[in-house]
Amino acid sequence: MKQEKLRKIRSVAVYCASRPPHSPEYAEAVIAFGKYLAEHRMTLVYGGSNVGLMKLLADTVLENGGRVEGIFSSALPDSLKHPNLNECITTRNLAERKAEMLKRADAVVALPGSFGTWDELFDALALRKMKTGHKHPVGILNIGGYYDPLLELIERSVQLGFTSPKNRNLLKTGKTPEQLFKQLAGSMPSEENAAAQEKPLS
Repeated sequence: MKQEKLRKIRSVAVYCASRPPHSPEYAEAVIAFGKYLAEHRMTLVYGGSNVGLMKLLADTVLENGGRVEGIFSSALPDSLKHPNLNECITTRNLAERKAEMLKRADAVVALPGSFGTWDELFDALALRKMKTGHKHPVGILNIGGYYDPLLELIERSVQLGFTSPKNRNLLKTGKTPEQLFKQLAGSMPSEENAAAQEKPLS
């Protein structure tokens, strides 16, 4: 992959679990992902929490010299807020939290998680599908095949006519950070397309 494409991704909104996993495989993969972000000088934009995989990811980026921006919600107890981030802001609710994370991101990645992670992922995909939504590439790090059932559901949705093949391809996937970011960088809009998207219609 050409480095100039990867350099377009300066910040990444990451959604992931607020609980620790039972298998060490997931924690190890999240640590590797955090190191990748730091090594490539990509800012981590995440939910600002100090628990579960969210804490592990933020701590890994910070420990490796990277920048972390937390977007916390006042709907959550302050005791869950990470105390050592480079920047942390608090939104009024979860909807504002999601919007602020997308505003700050160049790309979106979902790691394994539960309801909140899935909600954020599908919100990002739905907005990416809309012409008036964001233009960030959206992907999942498919650790240990965690997202295989989701990918099968999407494929079934295409087969049944509920999802178009074009929209299916909006979701990028990789088993390693290198695989995933190759997909994300490859789907970044070109300078010409970005300018055309920003130009108002006459």
